[in-house]
Amino acid sequence: MSSHDVTFDSGGYTLAGTYAEAARPVAAALLITGSGKTDRNSDVHLPLHQMLRAGITRQISDALVAARVSTLRYDKRGIGASGGNYLTTGMEQRFADAQAALAWLAARAAGLPLLAVGHSEGTYYAERLAADGQVAGAVLLSGSARAGDEVLAWQTEQLADKMPGPGRVVLRLMRTDVVRLQRKNLDRILASTDDVVRLQGTRVGARWVRDFVAWDPRPALSRITVPVLAITGGADLQVPPADIETFGQLVRGPFEGHVAGDLSHMLRPDPDALGPRGYRRAARQPVSAEVLELITAWVGRQWPAVPSPAHNQTGSPE
Repeated sequence: MSSHDVTFDSGGYTLAGTYAEAARPVAAALLITGSGKTDRNSDVHLPLHQMLRAGITRQISDALVAARVSTLRYDKRGIGASGGNYLTTGMEQRFADAQAALAWLAARAAGLPLLAVGHSEGTYYAERLAADGQVAGAVLLSGSARAGDEVLAWQTEQLADKMPGPGRVVLRLMRTDVVRLQRKNLDRILASTDDVVRLQGTRVGARWVRDFVAWDPRPALSRITVPVLAITGGADLQVPPADIETFGQLVRGPFEGHVAGDLSHMLRPDPDALGPRGYRRAARQPVSAEVLELITAWVGRQWPAVPSPAHNQTGSPE
């Protein structure tokens, strides 16, 4: 395997990523990260120069390369080594970035089947690439098959009781209803036409939020005719695990779906259903081996390696 940093242009901005080339590749995959200030590895850039090293796309890349699939993963606009402004970037711009990344990969891996592997928010862009016939298959990890406003409502119900103890105390003292506060903030964003708004002293990417609320993946899913693999953790509190069934009902191509045990949105075990409260501790563990095996086995079935002419079926020299 060889791995090196690359750059490509998208909408006048230079985006940076890592291309990992597999030995004798059978396919090439574009890895698209989830929401938030995530870089090419799915590491999340937090306030005060803190970092949540989730490493999801990095570990998936390593597993795919070992399974003879070359990969490209990249930093979002304004994150890591990529140019642009993270806060002013909406979902259409992020989809354009995914298309630009795929075009770079198609040129570099000419002749190979192209795959789109999306995690969380990244599933929306992987779905659109598959629906438009730009890839030969898609992997959807921790994704949702319902509109953004429905996802937010579901998340709020799941996470309201998962706030840290001190946070709940403060909210009670302030007589603050979490659901009502979220709705108030969301209404402010939806009423605005600014790319960025300030809420409780924090600058928020309002353009992206408005896009997300209106985003409905179902039309794209219903146009997909290529093979799709969808995996969501059974303890995911950010997207509904039950949506795996909806994926299967909508996708018109060969479909394989899994609700994986007690895994969280970060694809690590979360037996106590802590959700985001447990992400820092969970990040000390690797991505679930079950998930990585499901992905590589699916790729192997869809795009099996062709034996070299110099070898027989057992892999021994003729």
